Amino acid sequence: MGASCLHIVSVFSIFLVFSVPWAASHSLTDNFLNCLSYRQNPSYPIHPAIYTPNDSSFSNVLNSYIRNRRFMTSTTPKPLVIITALHESHVQATVFCARYHTLELKTRSGGHDYEGQSYVSNNQFVLLDMFNLRCITFDHESETAWVQAGATLGELYHGIADNSKILAFPAGVCPTIGTGGHFSGGGYGNLMRKYGLSVDNIIDAHLVDVNGRILDRKSMGEDLFWAIRGGGGASFGVILQWRIKLVAVPETVTYFKVGRTIEEGATGIVHRWMHIAPNLPEELFIRVQPQVVPAGDHKTVNVSFIALYLGSAEQLLPLMERLFPELELRPEDCREVTWVESTLLWADFPSGTPVSALLNRTGMPAYGKFKSDYVRNYITKKDLNQIWRKMMEVEKVIMQWNPYGEMMSRIPETATPFPHRSGVKFLIQYIVVWFEDGNEASEKYKGLVRSMYEFMTPFVTNLPRESFLNYRDLEIGNTTDAYRTYAGARVYGMKYFKDNFERLVRVKTAVDPGDFFRNLQSVPPDTWHLDTNNDKN
Repeated sequence: MGASCLHIVSVFSIFLVFSVPWAASHSLTDNFLNCLSYRQNPSYPIHPAIYTPNDSSFSNVLNSYIRNRRFMTSTTPKPLVIITALHESHVQATVFCARYHTLELKTRSGGHDYEGQSYVSNNQFVLLDMFNLRCITFDHESETAWVQAGATLGELYHGIADNSKILAFPAGVCPTIGTGGHFSGGGYGNLMRKYGLSVDNIIDAHLVDVNGRILDRKSMGEDLFWAIRGGGGASFGVILQWRIKLVAVPETVTYFKVGRTIEEGATGIVHRWMHIAPNLPEELFIRVQPQVVPAGDHKTVNVSFIALYLGSAEQLLPLMERLFPELELRPEDCREVTWVESTLLWADFPSGTPVSALLNRTGMPAYGKFKSDYVRNYITKKDLNQIWRKMMEVEKVIMQWNPYGEMMSRIPETATPFPHRSGVKFLIQYIVVWFEDGNEASEKYKGLVRSMYEFMTPFVTNLPRESFLNYRDLEIGNTTDAYRTYAGARVYGMKYFKDNFERLVRVKTAVDPGDFFRNLQSVPPDTWHLDTNNDKN
């Protein structure tokens, strides 16, 4: 076994409900804090985990895990209280007391929600911050691990490498992402063509439900266990930890990143990539990343081809020569490293960076807006040239094209809520990042990525235009407390989940009919069908 963690005495303990005689004169915040004190497990006092705006460190705690400066402004709504849970019982108490006092609950594991839905609300809310619950416990015999929701991908990868040189886990390439939200939204990375998504390799979970109970896979049932693996855990409860199945990798893997401009034949190479990338051996993942770069007195598009191959360069080079000779990959382009060292390269760390850098949780937040698309049909060379011209027009928008196929095509769409499987050629992420302050700059850059997204309409999926939940985008549809309807939720629900949306609604109705766990893009209970606002759609 790896490192052990503190757990409550009974993993499946249930809070009993008592009437608490609070004075009517207490403020809502005071009542909530009194409730926490009353509900705490005496063995694990909750007071050290509580921060209010009266605490000098409140802003530092709040801002430390905000990764997008769009949600770090003076006008961004702030929580009434932050609970930096130090023990699972703190999560239980927070859920109970927030529900009892009709406060909205936001749960943050890593702070990478692209729309700030894990830590921002226009309603009175409390923030449950999970960063202290980040223990990872390995079982060498079963090649599994329990990973608490506050652990980052970097901490997970570092921990795996400390325990084995031939094991890994399929997840994202940004090491500061929290596992709690990343896994519950699907979680993908450069191992997905071999092993599928993160959720395809999760075998158990612990969750605090709306009644404050801690449930595992057996006690929550297969429907709820299905829903939290790709349907967004924040719609159903608070994820405490995941049990993951580790996957085999060779001791040596190969990484390369090579660039080709339009003038160097990038259009033809990308066109060829589209036709072969989903059909390459499952051990090979090649991302395409086009972006605008200066070229003397003009602009051009440079396309980076970024790859991970589960094997040696000696094996990779003849494979590329046979299947993708257009790229003209050379031996000097390839770097043979261990799997954990490849995670540093994918995260754009300089060559030679020590593996311990994966443990760094800090970063320099920027402003950003992100969108996603799925492509199921080939794009012609003529249309690729149009796309490059549009990119040079908007200039600041970067795209990442991530190939599917192999294991991603073999897993049924209904196996998890994540439906983007067979038939997908590649996933697109649209990225625009800026550092200028102010609303004018924000609207400018958001307008650029919207323009690129709209331009891509003829080339991507439609009815629905599929989107990836982990790349949350409120512009594809959202609901508010003033206008929360099933019809409104179905707009974004079908884009994220396709026909799996209906099953998610049934699960939500069974486990949280009062819709306590919610955000602007949460799964609704079917009681929303009764909302009188439905006649407005």
